[in-house]
Amino acid sequence: MTRRAIISGTGSALPRTCVTNEELAERVDTTDEWIRERTGITMRYIAEHDELTSTLAIDASRRALEAANMQASDIDLIIVATATPDQTFPATATKVQAALGNHGCTAFDVAAVCSGFLYAMQVVDSMIRANSATNALVIGSETFSRILDWEDRTTCVLFGDGAGAVVLSAQDDAGDNTGILACQMHADGRHHDLLYVDGGPSTTKTVGKLRMKGREVFRHAVVNLAEVMRETLAQAGLSLADIDWVVPHQANARILDATARKLGLKAEQVVVTVDKHANTSAASVPLALDTAIRDGRIKRGDILVLEAMGGGFTWGACIVRY
Repeated sequence: MTRRAIISGTGSALPRTCVTNEELAERVDTTDEWIRERTGITMRYIAEHDELTSTLAIDASRRALEAANMQASDIDLIIVATATPDQTFPATATKVQAALGNHGCTAFDVAAVCSGFLYAMQVVDSMIRANSATNALVIGSETFSRILDWEDRTTCVLFGDGAGAVVLSAQDDAGDNTGILACQMHADGRHHDLLYVDGGPSTTKTVGKLRMKGREVFRHAVVNLAEVMRETLAQAGLSLADIDWVVPHQANARILDATARKLGLKAEQVVVTVDKHANTSAASVPLALDTAIRDGRIKRGDILVLEAMGGGFTWGACIVRY
């Protein structure tokens, strides 16, 4: 029998402080109308000084474990996808592991920016298929507010903080074709200067701030995401007609709309949460997934396409039968 990675539970967490467009306009040269028209965003959550990438990841993980009816001791692999780790090292995943009371399992971070959660999903899927893991916590967690230039209204209005987590468990395929069916990941480092942070330990010895050429990123995103979704569906032996839900990276409502139109998908098939928490980078796909599962939209047996593109560029998609 084929050993598959199935979704056993999901969870998410947001910081305490919600900042609406109107509130943001009090400190940034912008308006609610300007932000809504260009992004679809109405609010975002900003971490307080005591809220870290690790603490958000821990909260999301506990909720995912509860949903999976598991204990932390059941987990033998923890991967945190993040571009905003607590420290350069150790890995944020080890802090999550310690806080959960799990001692000894494999724990490491993945850095692929907004695509990081999907990269981590593929790693876990491969390890489960290779019998190297049985129950894994896959987490996307970010405190992007720490790397924003609050004087740049074209970028600072787009992002927020948050975390999402998924428990993936090994299951022998008994013919129901449940779990991760296919994954495709890509990267193209030639586009570094379109979306990056202008700092780092090896270059400036500082954290740096996010820089983005939005129009160029938009163009690449629509093309790359449509192509990788078709590629991943072909790998799974499925067609667009088989899709129940698309759970995309929540970057910008206009990107989501344009990608859906390019593929000929119905707008109501796309899970959209960017309006409520803005772009949370690696956290956005698991945040949206948890939201749609908990509100009842996504049901067992549904076929999902998870997709994202981020700085690097990195991009990818996973097909999952939930």
